[in-house]
Amino acid sequence: MLTTLKKIEYKWIVAVIFVAGLFLEILDTTIVNVAIPTLAKDFDATRASMEWVVLGYLLSLAIWIPASGWIGDKIGTKKTFLFALLTFTVASALCGQAHSVGELVAFRILQGVGGGMLTPVGTTMLFRAFPPAERARASTVLMVPIVVAPALGPIIGGFLVDNFSWRWIFYVNMPLGILGFLFGLFMLKESKEPAAGRFDVRGFLLSGIGLAGVLYALSQAPEKGWTSSSVLATGLGGLALLVILVAVETRIAEPMISLRLYKDRMFRNSNMVNSLSYGSFMAFLFLFPQMIQSLMGYSALQSGLASFPQAVGVILASQYVGKLYHTVGPRRLVAVGLTLVMFSSLPFVFISLTTSLWTIRASMFFRGISMAFAFVPLQACTYSTISRADTGRASAIFSTQRQASAALGVALLSTIFISREHHLLSAGVLDASAALGGYRLAFAASSVFALLGAIYAFFMIHDEDAAATMVPR
Repeated sequence: MLTTLKKIEYKWIVAVIFVAGLFLEILDTTIVNVAIPTLAKDFDATRASMEWVVLGYLLSLAIWIPASGWIGDKIGTKKTFLFALLTFTVASALCGQAHSVGELVAFRILQGVGGGMLTPVGTTMLFRAFPPAERARASTVLMVPIVVAPALGPIIGGFLVDNFSWRWIFYVNMPLGILGFLFGLFMLKESKEPAAGRFDVRGFLLSGIGLAGVLYALSQAPEKGWTSSSVLATGLGGLALLVILVAVETRIAEPMISLRLYKDRMFRNSNMVNSLSYGSFMAFLFLFPQMIQSLMGYSALQSGLASFPQAVGVILASQYVGKLYHTVGPRRLVAVGLTLVMFSSLPFVFISLTTSLWTIRASMFFRGISMAFAFVPLQACTYSTISRADTGRASAIFSTQRQASAALGVALLSTIFISREHHLLSAGVLDASAALGGYRLAFAASSVFALLGAIYAFFMIHDEDAAATMVPR
């Protein structure tokens, strides 16, 4: 069997292993949310303590994502990726057998250690394996876990919680994690960067603590208020540490966070567009199942099935967009794609309690097609002018910024939803109508973010910077 596998091009071996790891990491983010009410009931825990099941994982990601680029370059991408995948898989098993909230939170933090390194290091391996001319092709592969995993999370989570036990939402990670580890152990090649330098302790502490503080503040701001003492203390403290981080990292010879990469025009501008588009995408996915379940009365399984057409649309359109990329270029594709995302989100601005699931599914399918026109070229062009040696550090920055933009998007749209709902309630509007008004305004804000991304892409992304990735295969 190994002889047969070795006949496969190495780049596709990397792609399969990375997709497996990325799928697990993203799936876990959404599948756990479905089980929170059941977990609270089984452990007889308060809502505040259950929040740390999600927060513990999120804050652990914040610490390890920025450091992942240096770790992969210094220790080797194969060793680092396999360690991350094994840690994530073992931690999943430990989460499944947890007997208290404290145990579960501790094991979720351990999961975050693995999850924080999986995506950046895996992206590094993928883009080092695929030459620039095939980056668009590699990006179509990346779209599968990025859009399918969030859609499958509620479906799988709802099915397992309703029919078996919440413990299976963690055990379900183990078969794929074990297979991915064994496959990678025998098939991956090691890659190190001699110029990785020494471990930057100050950069590690400042980035980890600073980003964790900001993400914690963003997660708490919608409910506690942006002016609450805990949000201001952690948010402003985190921002202060990140400002110090910039001052430190731009003055040392071997920084952990290579902020000089932001001098690269394509990397800088594509990251900005990605922040707007991904923040809008994740915020929409956060609010949509809540509306479908809490307001319209559908189950978690029905909610997941309603959002799944979006993933189908992305996968189908990605194949076409990957071919268009070489002739049309990223600038027009991203601008058109995000404009279409804006238009495809408008039906949700006018949604009612009686809107049929088929109308919702059709709208989600159109959203998926639209997002493929934006996400595939963005993923392909971001690293087009980044050298092989800098790919690891660039991947860490890209993943860090994407995680922060997702948190910011969710915080802003959640705040808009809550503020609008409270305003309507105070005006005497019925509960259901007030909540519906909140969701409508939040979805309108999501459309605005997509439009801003389209405008920025049209004026700031330059196709000539992506020339190396536009060469026809």
